[in-house]
Amino acid sequence: MTQLGIKDELFIRGKIPMTKQEIRILVMAKAMIKPDDIIIDIGAGTGSISIEAALQASSGHVYAIERNSEGVALISANADNFKVKNITVISGNAPIALNGLPQADVIFIGGSGGHLKDILAKTDELLKQGGRLIVTAVTIETLYQALTIMQSNGNYEISASGVQVTRIKQVAAVNMLEALNPIYIIACIKGGHNDTTR
Repeated sequence: MTQLGIKDELFIRGKIPMTKQEIRILVMAKAMIKPDDIIIDIGAGTGSISIEAALQASSGHVYAIERNSEGVALISANADNFKVKNITVISGNAPIALNGLPQADVIFIGGSGGHLKDILAKTDELLKQGGRLIVTAVTIETLYQALTIMQSNGNYEISASGVQVTRIKQVAAVNMLEALNPIYIIACIKGGHNDTTR
């Protein structure tokens, strides 16, 4: 396993949003990836999560799904850049693009294209018992929908948090605060017990 938290500037970037280093570290900690895990990354963007996951699952495999053609190209370019061979890039929209994929140990959802309900239904089929589902949300609507759907399923242990990262950037003789967009992380373990009465 390699160390988590690749520097943002090492990734090839385009106009596609990228999950920043501090958030990636937290997301990967929640995912608890093992060396031989099978991983699906839905809405993979530039591939920053996919790359980190593939490096952790050195004997496993990552399926990176992205509907944007620029994103698909960036994921492939970043895989080449980091010499990561255990990634399959799939161009398409979830949940349709999930058809034919193997059972997974970890599933990330970073983008849903407005199809979160259908995607969560499909990931429930694909995720192994004991598997981890990690949803990252940048809008209140996605947070609410993900929590509502997952909390209604008693077969998952769920934790959720909101993260606000502020970087300190030196500008001449002073230090400026540079706030990143807040991110909500919903982490679900299949086979856990979601007791809403406690």
